[in-house]
Amino acid sequence: VAMIRLGFGRRNVRPLKRRSSLLLKLIAVVFAVLLFCEFLIYYLVIFRCDWPEVKTPAYDGKQATLEPVLRAMFLADTHLLGEIRGHWLDKLRREWQMERAFQTALWLLQPEVVFILGDVFDEGKWSSPKAWADDVERFQKMFRHPSHVQLKVVAGNHDIGFHYEMTTYKIKRFEKVFNSERLFSWKGINFVMVNSVALEGDRCTLCSREEAELLAVSHRLNCSRELLWWLQPRLVLSGHTHSGCEVLHAGGPLELSVPSFSWRNRNNPSFIMGSITSTGHALSKCYLPREDMVLITYCGAAGFLVVLIFAHFERLASHFLFGWNLLRKPRTM
Repeated sequence: VAMIRLGFGRRNVRPLKRRSSLLLKLIAVVFAVLLFCEFLIYYLVIFRCDWPEVKTPAYDGKQATLEPVLRAMFLADTHLLGEIRGHWLDKLRREWQMERAFQTALWLLQPEVVFILGDVFDEGKWSSPKAWADDVERFQKMFRHPSHVQLKVVAGNHDIGFHYEMTTYKIKRFEKVFNSERLFSWKGINFVMVNSVALEGDRCTLCSREEAELLAVSHRLNCSRELLWWLQPRLVLSGHTHSGCEVLHAGGPLELSVPSFSWRNRNNPSFIMGSITSTGHALSKCYLPREDMVLITYCGAAGFLVVLIFAHFERLASHFLFGWNLLRKPRTM
C-alpha cells in the first residue's frame, strides 16, 4: 500500500509541471505573434521596396553627366482620428500601424524628403482648439523624423474644410503647425505645393490668395524667361481619393493619385517612392502590410493556442483516468 501511495503522489507533481510548461508555451506563442504582427512584419514587407532608377539620357551615344538624385517619399490621407468620431481602440490600432510603417520606412529606405498630400487629420475642419492640439501632438509623435529629413505637409479638406467652409482661422491654425511655403527647391528640383480646395470659384477671397501665391511662385520659377502665366509641371501628385490612379491631362503632365497610408481607408495602404532629378524622374509604389493578413495571422495563432490547450488537458485527463483506475484496482495481499 505504501508503494502505491508513493507512486500516486509522484504522479500529482507531474500535472503541476505540465501546467507550468503549458503557461510558458502560451506566453511564448503570444509574444512571438505580437512581435511578428506589430513589429517584424513591417520590416519584412517594406524591405522588399527599393528606389526606382532614373534613366539617364544619352547624347551622341554617350551617357550624360550624372545628375544628383533626390529621394522623395509621397504619402497621403493619414486621417488621424479626432475626439468626435474616433473610438480609442480604432485610434490605437490605426495610429500604431501608421507609426510603425513610417518609422520602418525611414529606417530602411532613408528618404531625403517626405511629402504628406493632405487630410492629415480627420476632424481638423471642426475640431476645437484643445482637440486640435491633441491631434497635432499625436501626429508629431507618429511622424517624428531626424533633422536631415525634410517633412512637407499640404492641407486637405479634412484639415481646413472644403472651399465653402474654410476660414482664415483654420488656415492660420494649420499653417502655424506646418510651414506654409508654396515653393520648395532641392538639388535643382522645384516642388510647388498647392492647397487645391482653395481653388474653387465660390470662395473669391481665399481663391485670390492662392492665385496670388501661385503667380508669385511662377515669377520665381521663370525669372530668366518671358513670364509664364501659370505653372507648367512635368508631374503632378495628389491625394484625397484614397486610391492610386493615373490621369494623363490633355496636352499636360501625368497626374498620379497617391493611395491612403491608413488601414482605416484601405486594406492595402501604400506610398510612392520617387527618384527625381532636375530633368527626369522615376516612381514606384511601396505597399504596407495588409490588414487582413495580420488579422488572419492573429486568428491562426488563436486557433493554435486552443488546440494546444485542448491537447494539454486531454493528456491530463488520460493521466487522471490512469490514476483513478489504479486506485480502483483490487489490492492483493
